[in-house]
Amino acid sequence: MVAAVLLVAAPVFVSSYWVGLLTQSIIFAILAMSLDILLGYTGLPSLGHAGIFGVAAYTVAVMSTTYHAGFWACVASGIIVGTLLSIALGLLLSHVRDVYFLMMTLALGMVLWGVSYRWIPVTGGDNGISGIPRLEAHAGMSISGAVPFYYIALLVFAACALLMALFVSSPFGFTLRGIRENESRMKSLGFNTWLHCYVSYVISGAFASVAGVVWAYYNGFVSPTYLDLTASSELFLMVTLGGPGTLIGPALGAGAIVLLKNVISAYTQRWLLILGTVYIVTILAAPQGLWHLWTTGRGRRSNP
Repeated sequence: MVAAVLLVAAPVFVSSYWVGLLTQSIIFAILAMSLDILLGYTGLPSLGHAGIFGVAAYTVAVMSTTYHAGFWACVASGIIVGTLLSIALGLLLSHVRDVYFLMMTLALGMVLWGVSYRWIPVTGGDNGISGIPRLEAHAGMSISGAVPFYYIALLVFAACALLMALFVSSPFGFTLRGIRENESRMKSLGFNTWLHCYVSYVISGAFASVAGVVWAYYNGFVSPTYLDLTASSELFLMVTLGGPGTLIGPALGAGAIVLLKNVISAYTQRWLLILGTVYIVTILAAPQGLWHLWTTGRGRRSNP
């Protein structure tokens, strides 16, 4: 509750620069939580999740700049195309587990990056696509600026977080946790583990598509860098740093990575070295993530 109040009140007390960073954090929090459905709840580590995010963003870019489609058509197209991609890729990925799943998602993610890089007539290649209209103007809103967009992103985040929380706390979500812990036992109990993993992948991709749509409107520019291995690795880092299997942990991890990345890079070009050091220290001190460390410490203080 305190965090919600702080997020709502933040634009009143901070500059537009920090409002922009908070907006980025919110968007990537949606993306990190979507990956957490796979990694934290189903036990399927993915290194290609940014590909779905990027495809949804590219869809909005192409629809709005090349075809001059309306706002709702662009939003619906981005989410539908990203979800359809998840449906197709899930058919290939849901049969494999562990390191094989990791390697296949890595390979498919690189394929999507290669398509975005080489399909120049559509994606613009390395130059990307610019000129995506601002969300407020495209939606016909009478207000514009960093603060209104922040509140729109916050509203989308709240809706996505609520839906994902309902999903992971449902009987289906508890079945995913059982698959994560012991898939063979779940099979022996009569559960169709392949179908559960497949649905988990599709749902995860759908929420990643939502994040991609919001990011396209926020950034106004889409390029292949949003689909490459570095983007997926950063996303993986957000989840593991915050604490997989919690939803709130990856959201906090996303905020931490976005803030560290932007603040540190303003002072040194070696920000990746510092970020890597922070990650290594965190993993050694809190293997289950920062959120687990904080809740465990709070539990010990309340139960001496």
